[in-house]
Amino acid sequence: MSEKYEKPERVSVHGGHSGQFCNHATDSLEEIVCAYIEYGFSWVGITEHMPPAGSQFIYPEERRAGLTVELLRQRFAAYIREGRRLQEKYRHSLLCFVAMEIETCRGAHDLVDRLVEEFEPDYLVGSVHHVNDIPFDYSQVEYDKAVRHAGGMDALYCRYFDEQFAMLQRFSPSVVGHFDLIRLFDPDYRKRLEKKEIALRIERNLDFIKDNDLILDYNLRSLLKGADEPYVSRSILEMALARGIAAVPGDDSHGVDSIGVNIDRGAALLQEYGFATIWRKPRLFRPK
Repeated sequence: MSEKYEKPERVSVHGGHSGQFCNHATDSLEEIVCAYIEYGFSWVGITEHMPPAGSQFIYPEERRAGLTVELLRQRFAAYIREGRRLQEKYRHSLLCFVAMEIETCRGAHDLVDRLVEEFEPDYLVGSVHHVNDIPFDYSQVEYDKAVRHAGGMDALYCRYFDEQFAMLQRFSPSVVGHFDLIRLFDPDYRKRLEKKEIALRIERNLDFIKDNDLILDYNLRSLLKGADEPYVSRSILEMALARGIAAVPGDDSHGVDSIGVNIDRGAALLQEYGFATIWRKPRLFRPK
């Protein structure tokens, strides 16, 4: 049977947040890894968030838990240690990468450099959760605040893709996380993505991704939250396909109950669109 009709392997290029190291997730990291094994995954990237670059970037649930910048940094160090332990413990059952999801807010880029040097993660997931230092994906309230600060919805999109481009240029991360997350609270995002000033930025960023052989995270968590399609949107995905960019499913799991949810559906969609489903593994990061 040709590859077209074969069921692709279960993988997640962006997943494995755990309640042990992330306040908006559940379950221990070992429970997460064991669930990936139970559900038949071939390989998975555990991609925990980096610690904040300053106290202003501590999320409300972290503040309520009494966490500080230093405590969050210590927790990240513990994540790396535990990830390496589990990577070795389960190496005969699962190829497990211990990675880091990075940020784009003020001070984050320099912090990424220091974290990479100290902890040597397997690879980076380059994400954008802040625009003008506002965490737009945290809530509708914060998203609306980001819109006002940017001077309108179109301007917010332009700023988002500009900040994403700066991140791509600085780090060339192996995986680009949820490329169009900025659409999160915008019901008219399909039309907005076609606007010239936004579309040109998307094409510029995709060209960089192609030229540097990066992977697009086909992030399925949006489906779990009721969206019509994953990140990346169909229109952007078609541009990526035309450029020969690799897209790989990511469940962006935040607990055992979300591991693998929609992963087979996402793989089938990519297969239907014409993407190769012998999944590209991330380029492993090695400090210079």
